[in-house]
Amino acid sequence: MSDFQLTRTLDEHTADSALREDVLNGLTRSPKVLPPKWFYDARGSDLFDEITRLPEYYPTRAEREILLARAAEIAAVSGARTLVELGSGSSDKTRHLLEAMPALDTYVPVDVSASALEGAAQILQEEYPGLRVRALVADFTQPLRLPRAPGPRLVVFLGGTIGNLLPAERAAFLASVRAMLSPGDALLMGTDLVKDESVLVAAYDDAQGVTAEFNRNVLAVINRELGADFRTEDFDHVAVWNRAQEWIEMRLRARSELVVKVRALDLLVPFEEGEEILTEVSAKFRQDGVRKELAAAGLELTRWWTDTGGRFALSLSVADGGSGWAGRPGSGVEGAGTEAGSPEVIAA
Repeated sequence: MSDFQLTRTLDEHTADSALREDVLNGLTRSPKVLPPKWFYDARGSDLFDEITRLPEYYPTRAEREILLARAAEIAAVSGARTLVELGSGSSDKTRHLLEAMPALDTYVPVDVSASALEGAAQILQEEYPGLRVRALVADFTQPLRLPRAPGPRLVVFLGGTIGNLLPAERAAFLASVRAMLSPGDALLMGTDLVKDESVLVAAYDDAQGVTAEFNRNVLAVINRELGADFRTEDFDHVAVWNRAQEWIEMRLRARSELVVKVRALDLLVPFEEGEEILTEVSAKFRQDGVRKELAAAGLELTRWWTDTGGRFALSLSVADGGSGWAGRPGSGVEGAGTEAGSPEVIAA
């Protein structure tokens, strides 16, 4: 018998208002900017799935390698009875954790797409008939009120999505996660790591042009939803490495001088030749930087796993100064972390 509940904190009107606000604010400022969340309509989601299979795009494979190698250890160390996934999408990668958690009571996927949550829940409940699914339609960058479920809870934030947030946004997000955690709870987070510039740029500018099409798709979304007349062929996809900030920037560059009309906003948007729209920032991290950002939010880094190539990391952290966590030093759990501030570094 299905045990599925879906709670909505967002509806289509919320999304429409947010899109209008982001387009109006982003295209009337200098330099122009659009948030990356608007990539992901049905077409954009399909394109991103295609990107994850490209030879240049390593993060998905690297993270999966860690999950396959360490899922049992993550399950044992966290002792979780409830798994909360932020930005769950299709919940594909989550299966590696679910398979390692036979005693798991409740799965709480959080996503902006109700259809994605419902589709994933149907599949998961066929595969794990005893699992309770308490889905939440919500924006994970905003404070969340989680459904009641047994602890300990493991909050997971995979895919390196933390890198799409600017430093101030990351600080606010991590503080909101800290507010969710009770004694015994933990955060599992994926972070892409700093590496050779050529490898990074290639991951966001593949030879087949799939990422370019994905980037331009945000213009198609604005055309459809707000009656704009962007011609996607008028813009080049650009991916550059910002050495000072240690992040990739994806941009759309106007090939010529032009004017775009956004009918729903009664807005004319002029572009000079070569003018760009910043569509995504994807920060890359170092272990010490991750530790400091977590600590600033009141979280203590206790575990750090990488893939064998050292390209990607999964970190486990707990409320700073918390007690009762299964994986804290001296707990008797095999593979428990080392002293505070000196997490065990393990390659998958």
